Amino acid sequence: MSYELFIGLRYLKAKRKQTFISVITFISILGITVGVTALIIVLSVMNGFEENLKEKILGINANIIVTELGQPMKEYGTVTDDVKKVPGVVGATPFTYNQAMISATGGVIGAVIRGVDPKTAGEVTVLPEKIKKGSLGSLSEPAREGAEHVPGIVLGMELARNIDAALGDRINVISPMGTMTPAGPVPRMAAFKVTGIFEVGMYEYDSSLAFISLPDSQRFFRMGDAATGVEVKIADIYAAEKIADDIMTHIKGPYWTRTWMEMNRNLFSALKLEKVAMFIILTLIILVAALNIISTLIMVVMEKGKDIAILKSLGASSGSIMKIFMIEGVIIGVVGTTLGTFFGLVTALNLEGIIGFVERAFHFKVLPPSVYYIDKFPSKVDPEVVAIVALISIGISFLATVYPSWQASRFDPVEGLRYE
Repeated sequence: MSYELFIGLRYLKAKRKQTFISVITFISILGITVGVTALIIVLSVMNGFEENLKEKILGINANIIVTELGQPMKEYGTVTDDVKKVPGVVGATPFTYNQAMISATGGVIGAVIRGVDPKTAGEVTVLPEKIKKGSLGSLSEPAREGAEHVPGIVLGMELARNIDAALGDRINVISPMGTMTPAGPVPRMAAFKVTGIFEVGMYEYDSSLAFISLPDSQRFFRMGDAATGVEVKIADIYAAEKIADDIMTHIKGPYWTRTWMEMNRNLFSALKLEKVAMFIILTLIILVAALNIISTLIMVVMEKGKDIAILKSLGASSGSIMKIFMIEGVIIGVVGTTLGTFFGLVTALNLEGIIGFVERAFHFKVLPPSVYYIDKFPSKVDPEVVAIVALISIGISFLATVYPSWQASRFDPVEGLRYE
């Protein structure tokens, strides 16, 4: 062990008359611990929320959509088969996308009507798993009411609640693109039977989405034998841009692709900006703790003036004196960062259990499911983020030692021993 390290460690242990310095040292360690813990927990929770949101959005929407320029896609069957041959593609299915009004006993509400192929929709979305009542397969089997065949429709949970529709009820779908008559355009209307109710857990989807079979959608919206496009699911969602380019190379025709990143750019950009803002704000806690390190070292330098003078008289260089006090400050930073990382990881990895204990102890819900549409407190620990937080914390602690250590290295031994 070098004498610089030995002396630096000794200076961390205060004598009786230096108790105040020891208290400030403890406060500095505590400040860094709290800052690192808060950063890891908050960033893990924000990662969890982002992952939860991403799971819901990509669960009901495709990773990539392929459409035809300027018109509905007529060769959607061929395109679907060709897309499935592209490496990285897990599944593909045709779809239609239209807006309409839905009328029931509870009122009238606007909704997005998506036509899907019940047989292949499960290859791309999690819709079949999110059906709470009925089934998606019922869309391909029109209900029979007397001599009349009524097509089926699957509604979002909130949408069904808003129009007071239940499983088996008959509702009307009204298209704003109506039929021209001598009296002017008349909205087109058709009866559908509720054969399923789904719940994704995201209010925007549960309150405004409805699904019907692809043939029923083509017939009702007068699309002929055409679809809006083809939905694609891929193995690695972060390779969406590359696979989209591969799809464009593989299929022939006036087609274009859009990835989930492009379709949700504003939402995820806002989440990223919020995460960066929280990182900057919470880093200020570590900066405050670093100021404590500076004040601690300055007081130690003032207290150890005689020791510095003796060391210099014995031949210690200015660099060695500087190293002694830098070692002391870095040890404070490393101990605080280590403790903060430990407590942050333990809390973030067990956050759901901790929140559950708090809710049971104080009889309240931290995130009521009826408001936030989540059944658990999300938390996802990213090892890369934890490493960055730890490195920044140690880096700030190191920088905080530079000025006091430099001042110590410039100490004049004659002044330190003048009155001894």
